[in-house]
Amino acid sequence: METDLIISAINELHKKANAALESRDATTYTSIFDESFTYTRADGIKLDKKDYSNDIERYFRRIKRMETSHYRIKSSFENEVFTEKIARKSIIIRSKLLLLSKKQTIQTEEIFHWKNIDNEWKVIAVEVVLEEKY
Repeated sequence: METDLIISAINELHKKANAALESRDATTYTSIFDESFTYTRADGIKLDKKDYSNDIERYFRRIKRMETSHYRIKSSFENEVFTEKIARKSIIIRSKLLLLSKKQTIQTEEIFHWKNIDNEWKVIAVEVVLEEKY
């Protein structure tokens, strides 16, 4: 039963994060991350919260629009850490020249590690284990 409550709380945080991604609001998006947050890209490069936040802000400035959705593949709860593997599909619209746009689809599998810190669920790590762009 406790797992259902955790999933419910985390689902709301995912909705908040997805809405922030789509509105290109880096501050709201990164608010779900703990200060100890680490992000591991598909190529194995690790970023701390500050570097990842800076990358997100730069990325949002370069895109015109973004749509994103995800679903949970599996999850577990051990040692006070809720771990979930999600599949995400994002459609990115970028400006190309003055009036043209370019569409790119990115599909990823990501492992999120969540921890309840001061009665609030925070992401402590994200690992991108698969990334396809087309």
